[in-house]
Amino acid sequence: MYKRRQYSWSDGKTLQLFAHTLIMGILNGTPDSLSDGGQHNTPELAAAWTRQMVADGADVIDLGVESTRPGSTPLTAEQEIERLSILIDPVLEASSVPVSIDTYHAKTADYAFSKGAHILNDVWGLHYDPDMAAVAAKYHVPIIIMHNSNDTNYGDIIEDMKAFFFSAVDKALKEGVQPQHIWLDPGIGFGKTGAQNIEVMQRLGEITAYEYPVLLAPSRKGFIGSMLGGLPPEERDEGTVAACITGVFQGVDMVRVHNVLMHKRALAVADGLLRSE
Repeated sequence: MYKRRQYSWSDGKTLQLFAHTLIMGILNGTPDSLSDGGQHNTPELAAAWTRQMVADGADVIDLGVESTRPGSTPLTAEQEIERLSILIDPVLEASSVPVSIDTYHAKTADYAFSKGAHILNDVWGLHYDPDMAAVAAKYHVPIIIMHNSNDTNYGDIIEDMKAFFFSAVDKALKEGVQPQHIWLDPGIGFGKTGAQNIEVMQRLGEITAYEYPVLLAPSRKGFIGSMLGGLPPEERDEGTVAACITGVFQGVDMVRVHNVLMHKRALAVADGLLRSE
């Protein structure tokens, strides 16, 4: 049932998937993210938050400098690199675990990997920048292919997501990305209505059934707030735990969250119930 992956990098950092559900800690180096904008966007703050998340149990640190909240203003690759340039060295130095780069710009990804980043987290799943797959192949890094869409018009939403993934995986393999480096992400909160997010959450097993590991990233998303009577993002952590465990019980391999410690404890119980022999 559980997929096995083991990665190692030249700087000594490693990542092993099998024994437990992995946790990706969110590091928003932005002034305007939904729940924590402006809290970690200086070198000192970013490094401190990195060390805290690692101490709390993060297996990966996900560094992004462009907000993807609804209504946010997109950055050019040059603007993104300018923001990233003041954070990436302190974060890499502070982290004893791999650092992923949250970007859909190939130039930004190339810059980050030249500085020593370890994983690509593309919120447009290789469908935005035609050069992204080649960059991932060039640096031999794992790549997380997230589903996204400019609208919410689907036939069967899971079947449409599968078509998106198959297209991206085909592109990645043709560019030379190794099959074991490919991960999928259903893109909760991106290009989906609240009802569609819930349907995808209920049908995650149809995505985890494939050979590629799956990252689930529901942390503090709007559908959780709606289900909790309109709670603001900073009050959605318990709901996020419920969403993540729903995913774990359907076979997801890693969760991307703001509150690492809360999820480390909750997932220790979920994994103990599911994975113990």
